[in-house]
Amino acid sequence: MKNLRHNAALLVIDMQQGFDDPAWGPRNNPGAEAKVAALIAAWRAARALVVHVHHDSPDPEGLLRRGTPGNAPKPEARPREDEWVYRKSVNSAFIGTSLHIDLRALGITTLAIIGLTTNHCVSTTARMAGNLGFETFVAADATATFDRANLDGTIRRAEDVHQAALSDLQDEFAQIVDTAWLIAALGSPESEIAVETATRREAGHA
Repeated sequence: MKNLRHNAALLVIDMQQGFDDPAWGPRNNPGAEAKVAALIAAWRAARALVVHVHHDSPDPEGLLRRGTPGNAPKPEARPREDEWVYRKSVNSAFIGTSLHIDLRALGITTLAIIGLTTNHCVSTTARMAGNLGFETFVAADATATFDRANLDGTIRRAEDVHQAALSDLQDEFAQIVDTAWLIAALGSPESEIAVETATRREAGHA
């Protein structure tokens, strides 16, 4: 098992309230938020780097426009004051930000990527991370997406879109893993306690 503790950052992509709008249509993986919360808790407990990326929709009708409720982070992924937050207006977290330079300056060589959506900003960021030379992991159960129309107008189910996007990343741009694998690889007993607490909270037991 790889040990990620000393050189891996958790990259939390676009966990924003605008994605709760029904206009997006049907979504897969309703448990993604709980997995995101568990991974953030694990990284914090291990005192490892948590990086948040928020999207500012350039479209005046966009659901993630800055200054609107949809732009705000989801409660499961609110940044702490000491955590890095980057703002973008395109799909990749590396475009128009200093993220690449800042990660390299800190000696980060590995990225664990989670958030929304699988086939757009998560995929684009993972592809670019791989091309920039980062060892890149995507947690399949800590991301999700929505139904999407094919060119002929037929609809692909969100789960099919999700699986196709992850399959395209596997081995070429990133390794596709799950939340449990990443937490084990983080190698911190404190992480396991934090994850259990976060999981119980999401389930309404704490």
